[in-house]
Amino acid sequence: MKQHILELLEQSLAKLKDQSIIAADFTPRLQLDRTKDKSHGDFATNLALMTAKAAGKPPRDLAQLLIDNLPASEHIAKVEIAGPGFINFFVDDNTLANQLQAALDDEHLGVPLPESQTIVVDLSSPNLAKEMHVGHLRSSIIGDAVARALEFLGHKVIRQNHVGDWGTQFGMLLAYMEEMRAQNTEISMALSDLESFYRAAKKRFDESEDFAKRARELVVELQSGDEDCLALWREFNEISLDHCQQVYDKLNVKLTRDDVRGESSYNPDLAQVVADLEASGLLTEDQGAKCVFLDEFKNQNGDPLPVIVQKQGGGFLYSTTDLAAMRYRQNQLNADRALYFVDQRQGLHFQQVFSVARKAGFVKDGLSLEHMGFGTMNGEDGKPFKTRSGDTVKLIDLLNEAEQRAFELVKSKNPDLSEDELREIALAVGIGSVKYADLSKNRSSDYIFSFEQMLSFEGNTAPYLLYALTRVRNILRKATEAGIDASQSPIALEQEKEVELANKLAQFAEVINRLAERGTPHVLCGYLFELAGVFSSFYEACPVLSAEQTSARDSRLKLAKLTERTLKTGLELLGIKTLERM
Repeated sequence: MKQHILELLEQSLAKLKDQSIIAADFTPRLQLDRTKDKSHGDFATNLALMTAKAAGKPPRDLAQLLIDNLPASEHIAKVEIAGPGFINFFVDDNTLANQLQAALDDEHLGVPLPESQTIVVDLSSPNLAKEMHVGHLRSSIIGDAVARALEFLGHKVIRQNHVGDWGTQFGMLLAYMEEMRAQNTEISMALSDLESFYRAAKKRFDESEDFAKRARELVVELQSGDEDCLALWREFNEISLDHCQQVYDKLNVKLTRDDVRGESSYNPDLAQVVADLEASGLLTEDQGAKCVFLDEFKNQNGDPLPVIVQKQGGGFLYSTTDLAAMRYRQNQLNADRALYFVDQRQGLHFQQVFSVARKAGFVKDGLSLEHMGFGTMNGEDGKPFKTRSGDTVKLIDLLNEAEQRAFELVKSKNPDLSEDELREIALAVGIGSVKYADLSKNRSSDYIFSFEQMLSFEGNTAPYLLYALTRVRNILRKATEAGIDASQSPIALEQEKEVELANKLAQFAEVINRLAERGTPHVLCGYLFELAGVFSSFYEACPVLSAEQTSARDSRLKLAKLTERTLKTGLELLGIKTLERM
């Protein structure tokens, strides 16, 4: 409906240009917003206010001219001028009912599919030297939710898990693996706790000069392609990636081993990246390092900041790998968009490497490079989340604790349920609560992690939404048990709360498109929370199964069914498993 009204406004604007009321070359930005107060209609535009100066007319006079030149539409009940010159559109209730029926009949809930693009989503990207910690949560789940929404809209999504599987720390780890093997220690057992293995290797590195020397030698051998060294490295990565996959599976994040493309995969191209930068005249040597200086990025003294692509000793950096990855995503993956879900503290780094990639011709103008930065997850003290001893919290430990807390909560509310049912509900509620608490916050904001708040059945939380969904499903289940089939009955919007629910359901497409465009899952969370609240108000005011008339009952059942499908689809796009009962 929003698109339809925008098209009407475009046609009205064209008529005013034909009448020379507005200059032919004047192209104002058409903006149409949903109104918060329904007495002002369903949609409003400030087009007359924006265009009044160019037309040389008072805004209200221009608003009237725009209305007078609008093509007739059966979908619009009336159009009014409000305030200094806003134009308010009232959608016809029959049109709204037909829109909802079309959504019920469509597997995509009436969400129009845009022209398909190939979109690379760079997400999670843990360092394989250690187990995943809470710092990897946001990249994994925000990136996953956006990727799901893009797939729902019909785009070809290519997930890229850019793991840290290369670099100097691997010499230390491989040296320790070598020692373990010499002592006939089972490597897989030694690596069962990656954090302990890393600490033990670091301790040996700090204490023994011979060990440190061997570690440095192994780095060189690894980077030179020594087969024995590569075999150890592959074994380490295999076990480390298994740890990651356990976390992804528990989180219900759609990442697999096929999505892994680590730093090591770009190693063969790094020297060529440097050579190509040199050939394009962008490279400068500074204190033995090879750098690109960009005038648009300067320090406090006004001097250009360097993007170092090769260290004095010949080693490469993250920037070199990122440039190689961009070139791969352009040339091999043929991406239209590349979304980077990385901590927003890396914002300057991405601005710089994006600029270098464009200046060097590594990516074309048609490839949109977008850093989807996010804030930090903090503890009650407002600082990055840590254990009481100050250590980094393993992500798997956090998820296990959430599941256990949910189990105890659900058991206290449903003592008669079997152990298996309780565990199933606890998994969905516990993991869903951790994810939703994060996803419901603005991506760019920091937030305070609190088990108590996220597991609450009140407010904008996963338990509240999961319970709201089971309540709607309970109504539909009772209708089925009673043999009621409302499929052939029309949707009729006669009561105020019916219209209110219908309007909220009709907003789903706009919300999904906004999420996909901006990479902001919190807009979907807010919408689902509002939808659950609107349905609750509708259910109190408009009896469904006990409605006095069969036609009203069947119409309301259809509204309930569309609410159920919208809540379910929305939660699934957030990567949250739903339940039949709680």
